[in-house]
Amino acid sequence: MRFGLVAGEASGDVLGAGLIRAIRSRVPEAVFEGVAGTHMAAAGCEVWEPSESLAVMGLVEPLRHVPRLMRLRRGLVRRWTASPPDVFIGIDAPDFNLGLETKLRAAGIRTAHYVSPTIWVWRAGRARKVARAADTLLCILPFEPALYEDHDVNAVFVGHPKADEAPGVVDVQAARGQLGIAASEVVAVMPGSRSSEVARLGGLLAATMRRLGAARPELHFVIPAARPDLRDRIAAQLAEAGVDRRRVTLLDGQAMQAMSAADVVLQASGTAVLEAAMLRKPSVATYRVAPFTYWLGRHVFRIRLEQFTLPNLLTQEPLVPEFIQGDAEPGPLADAVLELLDDPQRRQFISERFDRLRRALALDADQRAADAVLELVRP
Repeated sequence: MRFGLVAGEASGDVLGAGLIRAIRSRVPEAVFEGVAGTHMAAAGCEVWEPSESLAVMGLVEPLRHVPRLMRLRRGLVRRWTASPPDVFIGIDAPDFNLGLETKLRAAGIRTAHYVSPTIWVWRAGRARKVARAADTLLCILPFEPALYEDHDVNAVFVGHPKADEAPGVVDVQAARGQLGIAASEVVAVMPGSRSSEVARLGGLLAATMRRLGAARPELHFVIPAARPDLRDRIAAQLAEAGVDRRRVTLLDGQAMQAMSAADVVLQASGTAVLEAAMLRKPSVATYRVAPFTYWLGRHVFRIRLEQFTLPNLLTQEPLVPEFIQGDAEPGPLADAVLELLDDPQRRQFISERFDRLRRALALDADQRAADAVLELVRP
């Protein structure tokens, strides 16, 4: 049994690896091939092209990559139509994968798309593209299947892998001990996993840390650099902002451990905010994009969400303060973190609500996704 896969970026690579392991636990002889990252390769996928090839962000910024990505997609179509897999699974990267899935499905190949496009944010018309592209859509958020009811899409809620990964009990003191942190108050700072995010947000977060340090002399910071090549850039941003490095633990990776050690997490808006929520951590989120990209999103693509972070979309009341674009300034960010540090009852309330959310999302997503994919190859 053969499976073709294309995973976009690091998060897709992790999803793909879990899916591969779950399928292989039932079909040991299964073969996996396609566009993959290090996690999928370690799980046994033959890598034709690295996932990083699809890691382009924004509304305008990806345009210069279009010719290269079109060549890659044409090559994959030729290769898989010449030697069809039993199922093709596109993991995230909808702008790339939905077109690929449509062509492969037209050639008679069964297709699945893993992770719904954010049609609840913008470009709702992509629901029709999903209907043309995928035999099955694997959703990781509970409200998503209902969005496809009018489009004849077999949308299956599988749960969220981040909820499955989160421990039932988070031992804060043990995490601090493992990281060598003796401080009584700790803030984890997460500037993002992409070079562009660190470039845009790292200085902002460093300036916020400087303010927080002035207000709380005993406060310690822990920063997990998502990749080794980002560590030096983060260190330079800290130095430029005048942050006392004696009060900072800068890690290579270890994001979960860093968040586990924290009282509050200050972070770039994205998947990591949900990860913090799954660890029951109160958070403050921020994000900036290129000004023209932001203008397009607001005025051309009509993005009008009142809340941007996933936890705020999944809870009855917003629990994560958000500071987006023009609101992303060191003063308001520092004030929001200090409010949480000064209010242990509020932090406890948030933690309890996040634990309810974790239990609602922890459904063993890898196995449920494998069930849905294997249904496509059963006669």
